Amino acid sequence: MSAEQKGKATLKNVEGKVQEAAGNITGDPKDQAEGKMKQAEASTKHAVEDTKDGVKKEIDKH
Repeated sequence: MSAEQKGKATLKNVEGKVQEAAGNITGDPKDQAEGKMKQAEASTKHAVEDTKDGVKKEIDKH
């Protein structure tokens, strides 16, 4: 996983957690949902990058 992509995904995850927490405090379901969506997006980006890394390692072995 490139450091840049990993950093972006981690930042998106943190942003989502903060937004979800703010929604929990204020009782705003829209912020809660948007925060959870950002966290899911970050998780997906991590999974994609991890898959790319795995494929690259396998290619490099051969």
